[in-house]
Amino acid sequence: MDEAQDWYSEEASTFGDRVAAARENAGMTQKSLAKRLGVRLATLKAWEEDRNEPRANRLSMLAGVLNVSMMWLINGEGEGLGEPEMASDSMNDVMAELRTLRADLVQKAETVARLEKRLRGLTRQNDLG
Repeated sequence: MDEAQDWYSEEASTFGDRVAAARENAGMTQKSLAKRLGVRLATLKAWEEDRNEPRANRLSMLAGVLNVSMMWLINGEGEGLGEPEMASDSMNDVMAELRTLRADLVQKAETVARLEKRLRGLTRQNDLG
């Protein structure tokens, strides 16, 4: 384990510890991860400090961007931090693009759900009016 992760212990880790460790393992800053997830920096810091937890949709995005399973983030079980693989640059590029695409798809699905809810509300107003 490198110096940046000396503080991390799989046995004693909390949700926030796992988020921070996975973020560091992915080579991301808090600011860059918050931006990728579409959340405020303060929100991400609250997750890493165990003062708050993300909703399921953000948890899914978080796992996708950090390339770990949601279960590992929640309880430390499942696919989490592993030994870094020796991958070619082109393979790393494809993996990064896939993670970005997954996060974008989750965000688009949230937008669709929000618009559908809004449309149902408008339909009810028209039925009443």
